[in-house]
Amino acid sequence: MGCCHYFAPTDGGSAAFTVEMPRYTFGRGTMREIGARLRMRGLTRVALVTDAYLAGTAPMETVRASMRAAGVEFAEYAEVRIEPNDSGVLDCARFVAEGRFDGVLAVGGGSVIDTAKGALVYATHPAPATDYFAPPAGAGRAVPGPLRPIVACPTTAGTGSEATGLSVIRIGSLDTKFVIASRHILPVEAVVDPTWMDTLPRTVVASSGFDLLSHAIETYTARAYTRWPAVEDPAARPMIQGANPWSDLHAREALRIVGAMLERGVADAADHEARDALIWAASLAGMAFGNCGTHLPHAFSYGVTHLLREFRIPADYPAGDGPFVPHGISVIVNSPSVFRFTARGAPERHLEAAACLGVTARDATPDDAGEVVAGRIVELMRATGMPNGLGALGFTAADAPALADSALRQRRAIGNAPRDTARDDAIAIFEGAVSYW
Repeated sequence: MGCCHYFAPTDGGSAAFTVEMPRYTFGRGTMREIGARLRMRGLTRVALVTDAYLAGTAPMETVRASMRAAGVEFAEYAEVRIEPNDSGVLDCARFVAEGRFDGVLAVGGGSVIDTAKGALVYATHPAPATDYFAPPAGAGRAVPGPLRPIVACPTTAGTGSEATGLSVIRIGSLDTKFVIASRHILPVEAVVDPTWMDTLPRTVVASSGFDLLSHAIETYTARAYTRWPAVEDPAARPMIQGANPWSDLHAREALRIVGAMLERGVADAADHEARDALIWAASLAGMAFGNCGTHLPHAFSYGVTHLLREFRIPADYPAGDGPFVPHGISVIVNSPSVFRFTARGAPERHLEAAACLGVTARDATPDDAGEVVAGRIVELMRATGMPNGLGALGFTAADAPALADSALRQRRAIGNAPRDTARDDAIAIFEGAVSYW
């Protein structure tokens, strides 16, 4: 158990943490098992939720054939958009509600899996769009009860959503992302087949890989669960509960893999060892942050996507027209500046995370921790063709106050950081993220 003193008891702090995850299957060719696995769970008619691009691929036809062979009826919803919003989720919810399905199969990246989760909530427990989001975005209403089962099959190496009870959705009226968190949206089963990685464009692998990296390092450097207030009712214990020994175990291994394999996986689609390892690491990071929560890099990324004006991604990334930044890029452009700030709150954890990423810094002191982590992340960004900070996305230092005000609405994630973060701190972090090289 790494850095045990990090979990030392505190007055009024939690003395327990809860771990939840789905049944998990990993391996090449496992998408052929999906029909049998649905049938094993007694599911005979499912909603297949995906996006238009994946719907036309050969692996998706393998999934369909598997369901037909198992005698599982299905109807397809392939309208999921990249970076889903609440109107798209509600449209999918209508499809789920009207289809008389006994379960949902989500095949796709984080956008697809998160859409399916949200759709099940609103199809089962209809409510105004913002009710299930925490303040200030919504009413903070808990998902009232169980949902029909969801089986998740991820197709990228970043989201980890197949292993979490979290769904990230853009709220159109606020033009920014917020999170639904509930044990009821945790998939009952995850089927992870690395075959999906074989044809992913390099920009998708890079962006999703940095999402994976950030999930893992944010989890490992998060506020300890013992520093969150204790709860009397176990049902009220939040999923964003802080770093704990379970999340440590998975975050460290995910960091080790991404440090060794990210550059290889981006560079060569035929490098199955690297790409298979990355999608495995994405699940490990999901098992970590799904039972801990992320902190500042993810919270700050929502400010970036909210205020983005002009960035257009490379042509090999499947997205629509107009300004758009992939989620992993929106996260990583802030991360070096963030960790220069947060390292003062947990320097040993930051140095351990850097070591997992492949840094040899035996002489580094606690005062060096932030720079050691930031330096390794910048090295990986440059090696994989990532944008040089916020400036490459069209932002300047003058945008920092607006970015800070947008990001600070993510209260639970902000509170999960190892240091308290005031508005002036957030402004300084965004200013420091404009350019790195």
